[in-house]
Amino acid sequence: MMTEERKWWGAIHLFCLLPIVLLFLYPGTVTPTLLPERVYGEAEQRTAGRAKLQAGVAAVEMVGEDSMPVGGGIGPRYVKGLDAPLRATALVLKSDTTVCLISVDLVKLHRDVIDEVMRRIETSTRIPFNNILLSSTHTHSAPATSRVHGVTPDPVFLERVKAAIVAAAKSAATRLRPAELDFALGHEATVGQNSRLLLSDGTIYWVGPKDDAVRPTGPFDPQLPVLVFKGLDGKPISILFNHSSHNIGSHGNNRSPAFYGLAAQELEKELGGTHLYFPGAIGSTHVYDLTTDERIFRIKQAIKESLAVAERRETVGIRSVKREIEYRVRTFDEAREDHAVSAYCRKRSPNGAERTIQIFRDMRRELAPHQGEIRKTWLQVMTIGDVAFVGVPGQMFANLGMEIKRRSPFRYTYVIGLANDEIGYLAARRDFELGGYQLWTGLHSFSAEQTGGEIVDQAVKMLGELFSTGARSRRGGTD
Repeated sequence: MMTEERKWWGAIHLFCLLPIVLLFLYPGTVTPTLLPERVYGEAEQRTAGRAKLQAGVAAVEMVGEDSMPVGGGIGPRYVKGLDAPLRATALVLKSDTTVCLISVDLVKLHRDVIDEVMRRIETSTRIPFNNILLSSTHTHSAPATSRVHGVTPDPVFLERVKAAIVAAAKSAATRLRPAELDFALGHEATVGQNSRLLLSDGTIYWVGPKDDAVRPTGPFDPQLPVLVFKGLDGKPISILFNHSSHNIGSHGNNRSPAFYGLAAQELEKELGGTHLYFPGAIGSTHVYDLTTDERIFRIKQAIKESLAVAERRETVGIRSVKREIEYRVRTFDEAREDHAVSAYCRKRSPNGAERTIQIFRDMRRELAPHQGEIRKTWLQVMTIGDVAFVGVPGQMFANLGMEIKRRSPFRYTYVIGLANDEIGYLAARRDFELGGYQLWTGLHSFSAEQTGGEIVDQAVKMLGELFSTGARSRRGGTD
């Protein structure tokens, strides 16, 4: 009995030693089992089963100089010094797929530049082109990056912008770590208002006196969604927030990310992490009668209040759809356009009126040969858990943004403006009937009247497709 048992133990020992013997005699015939690249800590081991989400974030400065013309006004202007760094900030999220959201402290970027940097990001990080969303914060205190209102961009700064965006995305992708998502829908109704005020003479307010204002011609959207991505230690990796006013307001005549960007950078010092602002439907809204510091304080306070009540999202699936869509360049009546611009400027803003009138004439002269031309742009829908973002390629009016929210099948839906391209102001047909600066034809506003409504319809269709796909996957099959 003992002899038989020894035989069995001998056979077992030989079997166990065989791979080692083979490895020495015939190298390469036995493949070793590799250890995981990362060994989780105790807290991560407890939650690794349910915390599928990973997040990484990075910010890279886009360095400007006093000699570079600043965009956001009529004609070039020059500033001195720096209020706070202008940044390209990238947030990479990985769950069932990997996406990259990029916020840049610029007035705007067009798709020729954006497509180029997205292809470079795709090549270096393997994040699919269709999973990358890039939006400009629309600060009016950064060097120009597109040609509009008589301003020509500085090519040196534009190359720095491209390099910074790619560097931020690459760095964020290397910093992925397990994360959890908390979400709250905040509210800030005092930082912004509908700025398309009907004046007593029937015109729409732009600049100059507004003491004869009759009423606003549309709504203001006060919603302020806040997504906080936390490490498994509970500390913030990144806070993403979205609000819908024009991002104008800095501490003096300098380069600045303006009040939303300043709020994000101040919150980083107070809470830790690296944070991103994305503009909502800002086309018809501005902030009046508040200092820059007061705007910053109120936005920060609204975000902090949201963080206090934010709720954990236990399941965070991520999906993205980007679709190329067509639109037409507007056809216009030159005499009618010239009268609208000239009459308003000479009455409401006589100082510099002739210069403004001429700049608009020059822009219309450039656009005239392209009337009715079909062009292409991007429309994107990205879902992070039960929160849906719609990236629209311009400055959408609040009424259209709110219509997308109302018609979306997702409970939480938010517009990100100036996303992946910039084709100007996006308005409803009834807004065109009222006129006003936003809809005077120029390089800032050149899409056909129906474009805004068509983008709303296509966005709602894409939201429906993603919602239906998600519902089928949750049921574990197809219909």
